[in-house]
Amino acid sequence: IYSRRLKDVTESLPDVVKQVKEGLSRDVECILDGEAVAIGSDGRPLPFQHVMRRFGREKEITKLLLEIPMKLHVFDILYFNGKDLTNAPYIERRELLEKVYNGELAEKIISSDIPTIQSFLKRSVTLGYEGLMAKRVGSPYRAGSRGYMWMKIKPTLPHLDLVIVAADRGYGRRHKWLSNYHLAARDEETGQFLVVGKTFKGLTDKEFEQMTRKLLEIEVGRFGYTVKVKPEIVVEVAYNEIQKSPHYKSGYALRFARIVAIRWDKTAEEADTIKKIERIYLDQFKYKSKDALERYQ
Repeated sequence: IYSRRLKDVTESLPDVVKQVKEGLSRDVECILDGEAVAIGSDGRPLPFQHVMRRFGREKEITKLLLEIPMKLHVFDILYFNGKDLTNAPYIERRELLEKVYNGELAEKIISSDIPTIQSFLKRSVTLGYEGLMAKRVGSPYRAGSRGYMWMKIKPTLPHLDLVIVAADRGYGRRHKWLSNYHLAARDEETGQFLVVGKTFKGLTDKEFEQMTRKLLEIEVGRFGYTVKVKPEIVVEVAYNEIQKSPHYKSGYALRFARIVAIRWDKTAEEADTIKKIERIYLDQFKYKSKDALERYQ
């Protein structure tokens, strides 16, 4: 068994090895692709952080098999009995997979109807999964790259209005701008602005230039490549997930944050609060295993 970065993780996942052996007949030689999901005591999925706890701890594997059992969801077949299938259309690979593998397959529908797909997405989330993978039925398999023929679909989380409290000089093409922004939410109890993440994504070159001028006007100090500024500029931020973080005083970190808009119309006092971030964080566990919330509270 290999990770997406081709690291051999077979010894860390003996339960997954067992599932594959049970799902294949002895006369089959193949390469499968799938996702191993950690399962809680209530049978619902756990966040990916639990999966990571299984790696690099082979000496504790007996204990981990009980604490963090894994279920493999197979979704593709790349090689079968001497034949490379990576250039075959996805629909043909899936049909073959359903014939040769008797284990757990990732559930699928074939549809171009938006309400049907929305309903399928809602069902996926309700079951505790992150979302869907949309694939063109005629698409080949491209290792390490999804491209435009495979797209990840997740439900959107509420955007946050956050304050820029510092910025770093960029690299390469962005070296002349302050383009990596430290984003902060307001702590209602102390009045402080606490950092919850950084991003350099979302702005155009013209906006980078404009933002750099504005930030230098409200500079209060600098250290290295970082310029500290007065908490005045508000930006609307999209993100994929909120995680607990020991690295930030706020206790939270945004994953894959990107700026959607610069909110020149808003003041820092109108920015979103740490309490709101905490509410969104807890809502993420609504459909996850109860074990996840107990661990990450």
